[in-house]
Amino acid sequence: MRTFRHGAHPPANKLTEASPLAPLEVPQFLFFALSQHIGAPAKPVAQAGDYVKEGQMIAEAGGFVSAPVFSSVSGTIKGVVSLPTATGGKCDHIEVENDFLYDKVTLPPLENPDGAAIVARVREAGIVGMGGATFPTHVKLSPSKPVDTLIINAAECEPYITCDFRLLVERTDEVIAGTKYLMKALGVDKAFIGVEANKPEAIKKLIATCPPEISVVKLMTKYPQGAEKQLIYAITRRKVPAGGLPMDIGCVVDNVHTAFSVARAVDCGEPLYMRAMTVSGAGVEHAGNYWVRGGTPYSFVYEKTRGNVAEDVTKKVISGGPMMGFAQADLRACCTKGSSSLLFLDQKQFNMTEPTQCINCGRCIRSCPMNLMPRDMERAVVKGEYEKVAALGVANCMECGVCSYVCPAKRPLVQAFKLAKKVMRERGIK
Repeated sequence: MRTFRHGAHPPANKLTEASPLAPLEVPQFLFFALSQHIGAPAKPVAQAGDYVKEGQMIAEAGGFVSAPVFSSVSGTIKGVVSLPTATGGKCDHIEVENDFLYDKVTLPPLENPDGAAIVARVREAGIVGMGGATFPTHVKLSPSKPVDTLIINAAECEPYITCDFRLLVERTDEVIAGTKYLMKALGVDKAFIGVEANKPEAIKKLIATCPPEISVVKLMTKYPQGAEKQLIYAITRRKVPAGGLPMDIGCVVDNVHTAFSVARAVDCGEPLYMRAMTVSGAGVEHAGNYWVRGGTPYSFVYEKTRGNVAEDVTKKVISGGPMMGFAQADLRACCTKGSSSLLFLDQKQFNMTEPTQCINCGRCIRSCPMNLMPRDMERAVVKGEYEKVAALGVANCMECGVCSYVCPAKRPLVQAFKLAKKVMRERGIK
């Protein structure tokens, strides 16, 4: 089995791995964030009072590094409102009242498209990285340097999340079709699908289905095996340089759900407005994997999955995985293209304890997958020595949370590094 150096082994807690994807109910009012991706926010192209169809563009890309937004239902636009986002802060959302008719419009399917047509369709369909980073996929498919390898990230190393696994076993053909389209768009003749060893059903099905040019790589079950640089090293033994990008070493990495969405966009003309999402944790009775329409409020997801579990059972709500996800202070946040999971955890599952003094055990240093010095970086942050923090390489920290997880003193290491990056940006420290 392939892997990388260091990392951690948190409990997998894949409570929903046997739960097939099922449609979630749809609310009367949906709210579509204009910032569902890295880059410039989308710009509204519809006004209050307009009737829109399911799959109709309601906001166009705000630039090259941007992506359009589509309505996931048919109905009437009520206006633009400012709402909290799952990642913190606020942004404008287009409010649509659902008429529950689901009058649908699609793009024309493409027959035997060339690479340029695939890239254009990916951009037109608003497809972004769906593992959480939400980087516009058409930008990845337009590298400024030559690439020879495509890697499909099927590691799904975060605890609890199982929606990618369900796509692998339920929609195998479409994942592989999307992988072929991505290969064609990049002009490469080989691809790898990296899957952690705790998904034997997916590995078996992929091996039986993949053509010779797509290799299935069994990865050690370890966190963060799905991180881009760690995944590339595990599969190819190539190292992305500090401050560099995968294309610097001839690679492009895309997520399983991204590949699936590319196949839907090319073969069916379906833009990206719905995604697979895991809902899990002790705070919900109906944990499972769901097809969730974009714009669905988190409060509605909770209402439809909580069942008979008392509200006071849930002590923490996390959008994303427990290692890199974002704790939610307000369930008015809505599902977007990057909403891979929503976790409702009880006191035992998140087990928040007060931090104590560092005991210099060095576990954070031994476990850091980026070979950084978390202990020393945090000390410099506490002292306000941001030039030193920069020299220690905090810019290379991917905020995976391994250091905080293994720390016996439960130091808020990741929070310190996020603060350091914010202060350094404000002060212009390189």
